[in-house]
Amino acid sequence: MSAVIEVNPLEQFSPEPPTPGDSCLLIIFGASGDLTRRKLIPGLYNLACVGCMNPQFEVLGVGRTPMTSEEFRTKLRESASKSGGTRDFNDGHWREFENRLHYFAGDINDDQFYSRLRDQLDKMQSGGSSPNRLFYVSTPASVAGPVVEGLARAGLNRTAQGWTRIILEKPFGHDLESALQLNDVVHKVFDEKDVYRIDHYLGKETVQNILVFRFGNSLFEPVWNRNYIDHVEITAAEAVGVEGRASFYEETGALRDMVANHLLQLLALTAMEPPIAFDADSVREQKVQVFRSIPPMTVEEASKRTVRGQYGPGQAGGKPVPGYREEPHVKASSTTETYVAVEFQVHNWRWAGVPFYIRTGKRLPRQVSEIRVHFKRTPQALFAGTPHEQLGPNVITLRIQPDDGISIAFDVKRPGDHMRALTVDANFSYESAFGSKGPPAYETLLLDSMRGDPILFTRRDEVEAEWRIITPIEEAWAKLPAPVFPNYAAGSDGPAEADALIGADRRAWRKLAV
Repeated sequence: MSAVIEVNPLEQFSPEPPTPGDSCLLIIFGASGDLTRRKLIPGLYNLACVGCMNPQFEVLGVGRTPMTSEEFRTKLRESASKSGGTRDFNDGHWREFENRLHYFAGDINDDQFYSRLRDQLDKMQSGGSSPNRLFYVSTPASVAGPVVEGLARAGLNRTAQGWTRIILEKPFGHDLESALQLNDVVHKVFDEKDVYRIDHYLGKETVQNILVFRFGNSLFEPVWNRNYIDHVEITAAEAVGVEGRASFYEETGALRDMVANHLLQLLALTAMEPPIAFDADSVREQKVQVFRSIPPMTVEEASKRTVRGQYGPGQAGGKPVPGYREEPHVKASSTTETYVAVEFQVHNWRWAGVPFYIRTGKRLPRQVSEIRVHFKRTPQALFAGTPHEQLGPNVITLRIQPDDGISIAFDVKRPGDHMRALTVDANFSYESAFGSKGPPAYETLLLDSMRGDPILFTRRDEVEAEWRIITPIEEAWAKLPAPVFPNYAAGSDGPAEADALIGADRRAWRKLAV
């Protein structure tokens, strides 16, 4: 596929064109699911259109629903043409791309399925498909282990003529014990170097840019510590509700869904020490050290340093919306949290005494993900007695979505005769600076997995270290009285208890309502 649909955001600002992925056959388990339609296929289509896909690349979708490859292509075309993730949908380009798409129906719980799949892959390879195989397990965490074991029984974890890799979609288990069990199953079948645990936040441009911002600028690195920083605020807010995913959400909740992976990864990148090199093991080792510096909470600590919330009826987009318990497939007495706020302490030399406040929730006023680093106030004696004797603190905001970029808040004097200060922002926006926000996260991660570059993926010990932080909170919540839900209205900033959590020493969350 040689047609180019637009300037390639993967190479737009690079002195060299991006390295295409290796030739491979991508086998997607759960191919009829939402992730495949909304993210994976649009991402692969974009990569093909901008010339990043190896000519010998194909997709084999695997699902329980009986359908032909032609029916599979028709369904994906309909969703890709409407997807916001498809940058420039074009019928001609799609016809070229869809020739790479195939479908194989079967029940992944059937022992005979994997031998049938092996025969299908051998048949495709004999017909000219790549011997390199990339398995994408886009299924619930409870199914991932049996899929891996099925691949092993059929001998599909190795190939004589090429490489074999596996991508695992989060969540990686639902607690520490299940994560350990899943990792043990995976490691009996695949080498760690061939396992790609995908956390799409790590593919976002601003998330990747945290390391460059911190370690590439001498203006910031010397003050990135407890001597100058008062606290760190990390937010991942969603305006939507459960959006038809109530069955998944009832089993998972906000803590497991967002904090156990995305937000702990943001915390680690913000707090980590400089790695000795920009390679996968060096970066991931420093993240693990951060996780190991966060002590597990006791029940008493969890009662004081965590807040659970669940949205009730309210307003979203100017329209009335139901509460979580009124959503389809949600129990009327559900105690599943749709909002979490947590204060984490990182017990190491750099961060001792600096609280990291994390919050995430659904049905909040708007969608926004950001990291705000609040610096300590300067001594105010110089301005005592002036009309504005309390100057604001400096704040560095790393915006992850929707407006990717970085801003720095600082105080200046207002023009005029009086000493009056005003807080202003120095603002950097990816779209304003470069004309593009960069590629969507799944495009970056899919391409890296085909290249064999694991730096933006999660290592086994990272996953286990994250669950060692999260599981004690879940266990403490099981012992503590459940909050009286619902405790925040849809469209509000969240429960009042979250304001009290951060409210010491004049601290406050950034208001989400605009």
